Amino acid sequence: MMMNTVKRYLKAILVLIVLFFGAYIFVEFYPYIFSKHVVGVIESVERVQLNVALMQNSGDAAANNSINPQLFSFSIAIKTPDGEIHTSSAEDRQWAVAQKGQCVEAELYPYAPWKLMKGGTYFNARLDRLFECPAQ
Repeated sequence: MMMNTVKRYLKAILVLIVLFFGAYIFVEFYPYIFSKHVVGVIESVERVQLNVALMQNSGDAAANNSINPQLFSFSIAIKTPDGEIHTSSAEDRQWAVAQKGQCVEAELYPYAPWKLMKGGTYFNARLDRLFECPAQ
């Protein structure tokens, strides 16, 4: 009788641990789980201009040598063959060479829906392949 109760509690604890772990994985990796692969023509790539001053930090030596990634922010619009235009932001320096009219394969990562101000939008677009569009 006592052993059955202990087994039941152990099973319940194990199920809770598995559920919490699954929820953690879902929350932490939401953008990767629901990423969107987009192939299309670049409609626009704009560098986001930040009004910031480059100042030397007196903190950690490694931090002093790093550049704020927001200095390399881009706003991207890609038009797919079905006419839909996908927009995203990116901090990937590869977007600096991309130009309007070139074809691109990109991976877009959505903000999680519980980030209410940004839910339904994309961030950190990754440039997978940049190429000249075939003649149409």
